[in-house]
Amino acid sequence: MNLHENNRAIALWSALGLAAFALLPWYSLPDGIFGLQGMGELMAGHDSSSALAQVLLHRRRWLLLGAWPLIVGLAVLGMAPARAQGRLLAWSGALGVAGVLAQGFLVGLPDAASGSGQPGFGWGAMLVLAALMMLCAFGIARCGAFKGDLFVAAAVVGSAGLLMVFVAFPVLRALSGAFLDESGQPSLAAWLARIASERVWGLGCLHSSKSCGVAWNTLSLAVLTGLSTTVLGTLLALIEDRSDSRVRRALRFLAPLPIITPPFVVGLGLVLLFGRAGLVNQFLEWAFGIEPGRWFYGWFGVWLAQLFAFTPIAFLIVRGVVQGISPSLEEASQSLRADASKTFRHVTLPLMLPGLANAFLVGFIESIADFGNPIVAGGQFSVLSTEIFFAIVGAQFDQGRAAALAWILTLFALGVFALQRGVLGRRNFTTVSGKGDAGIPMRLPDGLRRVALAVAVPWLLFTLVVYVFAFSGGFVQTWGRNYTPTLAHFRTAFAIGFENGGLQWAGLAWDSLFTTVQLAATAAPITAGLGLLIAWLLARVQFRGQGLFEFSALMAFAIPGTVLGVSYVLAFNVPPFEMTGSGLIIVMCFIFRNLPVGVRAGSAAFRQLDKSLDEASLMLRASTARTLWSIVLPLLKPALAASLIYSFVRAMTTVSAVIFLVTAQTELATTFIIGRVGQGDYGVALAYSTALIVLMALVTAGIQWLVGERRLGRRRSTPTAVRVEPERAAPMAAPL
Repeated sequence: MNLHENNRAIALWSALGLAAFALLPWYSLPDGIFGLQGMGELMAGHDSSSALAQVLLHRRRWLLLGAWPLIVGLAVLGMAPARAQGRLLAWSGALGVAGVLAQGFLVGLPDAASGSGQPGFGWGAMLVLAALMMLCAFGIARCGAFKGDLFVAAAVVGSAGLLMVFVAFPVLRALSGAFLDESGQPSLAAWLARIASERVWGLGCLHSSKSCGVAWNTLSLAVLTGLSTTVLGTLLALIEDRSDSRVRRALRFLAPLPIITPPFVVGLGLVLLFGRAGLVNQFLEWAFGIEPGRWFYGWFGVWLAQLFAFTPIAFLIVRGVVQGISPSLEEASQSLRADASKTFRHVTLPLMLPGLANAFLVGFIESIADFGNPIVAGGQFSVLSTEIFFAIVGAQFDQGRAAALAWILTLFALGVFALQRGVLGRRNFTTVSGKGDAGIPMRLPDGLRRVALAVAVPWLLFTLVVYVFAFSGGFVQTWGRNYTPTLAHFRTAFAIGFENGGLQWAGLAWDSLFTTVQLAATAAPITAGLGLLIAWLLARVQFRGQGLFEFSALMAFAIPGTVLGVSYVLAFNVPPFEMTGSGLIIVMCFIFRNLPVGVRAGSAAFRQLDKSLDEASLMLRASTARTLWSIVLPLLKPALAASLIYSFVRAMTTVSAVIFLVTAQTELATTFIIGRVGQGDYGVALAYSTALIVLMALVTAGIQWLVGERRLGRRRSTPTAVRVEPERAAPMAAPL
């Protein structure tokens, strides 16, 4: 490899940064970059011109802080790729990033309050910042870090930068409010007063009729939900991959169904079944004379709703791990005269540990951050997420208390994250290596298969019943009063007309549906790609601060959606990162809210892949990027499909994280549905929910077909295989 090829990436990013500095608007524009009225406005406009024009015509010389490191990047191209070149790139890139951010915060923020300051960063500034970060990363690699691999250095620095801007910065800005007193002054006593109260930590439920504190409610519910969803998801995954039961077809359809459902639909179906006027209570009153009560509302109702909502996530994570277990290991155990039950306990189950741990972690964090289910089915049972919501939108409007409670959620997430790392440690779970593997996956032991079917079949039937009740409201005139079948609600939402020879989208729901699909389709592939990239960095690269890096990727999940939405409003409503009111801020919220699922699914899958696969490709002089694309990615198809499906459907169905970010121009499907529910129009709301589920089911099937399945060259067992009795083995010689 010659000198020119070694420095090609440095030259490319330096030239890209200088082009953005000279040709793209430095500041954000109200109508976007396509709202420019020609080159004259780009070159001579006061706030619409490029950074070069800003320096030459408007004497904003501080913008040169972003230009000189790019010139240094071009100047060092003639140097050998060694430490001297690396030190120049690293220091100039780091100083350039610091200079651009400093002028954005120090110049922009004070003036923005009076309405006369500079706007937020535009495309020119953002591309210059990206180029400076890449040059800094290349310099770090040239100094010997990351084994000198420029791609790995760029991936680590770029991912860390994105996590800092879109996770750590907004969250810490919102959480810092916990340490401010009523006058806005820093005060540790104010934080202690908010966090150390009986409402939060009380144990009255242990010795009296009082309820426990919201922190204990949240923690106990999260542990119960994490364990139950992991167990149920594992049983479903084993039936789907390790059995020939006919239930598999229904399982593939019904198991992912809750994940593609708007959050309140399952709760509404459960209320129609178990609520005070629900079918179960009406039957008990008719058959046994038991007066209807509110027994469903409370921790049981919330747990049951969360079990429905989060089991599909555990199923998708564990299924990818089960598919990656090498049959040759199980065959080796059976060849040593271990039966199927013993092989499962001592070989299969230990190899599933990464998937189980990651499924529990995601279920735990989903539970503590859940808002919709506790608000619908919680009754008097309060958790931290609902407490935070009412602290923000209630009459008290106490952002400091909301921030203090959010700190508790963050600490809970950090604790279970540390516990998971302690359980897995540095144990080896490699099952997919470069060696041939044509074995047949072992069928489930009979006892375990019967237990799994005994749990899965009732759960699937119960899921079907819940959805039948939930969706019936969209096909009747008025639920509870007039059950006449009708399609009027669908016509109101999705009417189509023809006028002046053209197609007219006349229904009320079309605009919100088109906006939601566009934003979700933009966010989903970015979420999946970035999540798997971060998972690869955590599994294959060792660097300082790796634990903090991983926790930053999970932080957005530990924060309730309402708090995350408020954090984005506070952080991105003013320069330099001014995005509030645009679709971009919703896309970024989608990406980093759903990123942890891709990270955890990818981490579980990477623990099964032998590093020799990567090393063999690199030894054949393939680049790291080529190795990831051609070798690693095809083996990650289950994790990729899970991340794509989850990120798309969660973007389509999320409520709490975006409730403060939507505008009249960016109304989403879920906010439209909530508005209809608030008006008492349940028919249109449920009709829209039904249409969303059909759409997301089609998209899910399309993603699975497009991604395909991982091919490991294994044989498949056939149900009609002839059983051959083994010959009687000769007595073995006694050991010496």
